[in-house]
Amino acid sequence: MAGKSHVDANYRFIAAYQEVNARIAQRQQALALYVTLVVSILAALVALKPGAGAGHVPVEWLILGFPVASTCLAFLNYKSERAITNLRHFLSALERLERDSHALPSYNTDPHWAAGANKARRFHDLAAAVLVTGGNGIGLAAGLSIYPERLHENPLILWIAFAVSLSSLVALLLNPKWSFRPQA
Repeated sequence: MAGKSHVDANYRFIAAYQEVNARIAQRQQALALYVTLVVSILAALVALKPGAGAGHVPVEWLILGFPVASTCLAFLNYKSERAITNLRHFLSALERLERDSHALPSYNTDPHWAAGANKARRFHDLAAAVLVTGGNGIGLAAGLSIYPERLHENPLILWIAFAVSLSSLVALLLNPKWSFRPQA
């Protein structure tokens, strides 16, 4: 090999933006996964409603499925937000290269543009929070309605489910705290 090869900054920029887009798509897929899990657990609760052999239905495990699903959504959203923030810091550094030589706008460096992007992504966090509130609320209420005796025998399960559900909701609402902010 005669010389060292390097990757031009433009190619690095393009690759990083493709990764940002992939992470945004993953956030959308996480919402779809959450809805699928909640609807599946809810369907299982309804399908296994009391009747012959109802004493053997693992209702407590199904009830815990709702907060587990919302916790997974909160973790996946956090992971995506941190990855997007890291990538946008990288993109911002690339946008600053040779900044004095031209006056092109910088999406990731200019606070005006970065704040707008964060505000737009905030709606994803709000949508996730609404889904978690509704999913856990409907799921736990359905469980209480269909299996009142079983769940009143095990109130700790309900308290754990409620506490974990509330924790995941708080985590989703705090997600914007980790959003990208351009360096001064």
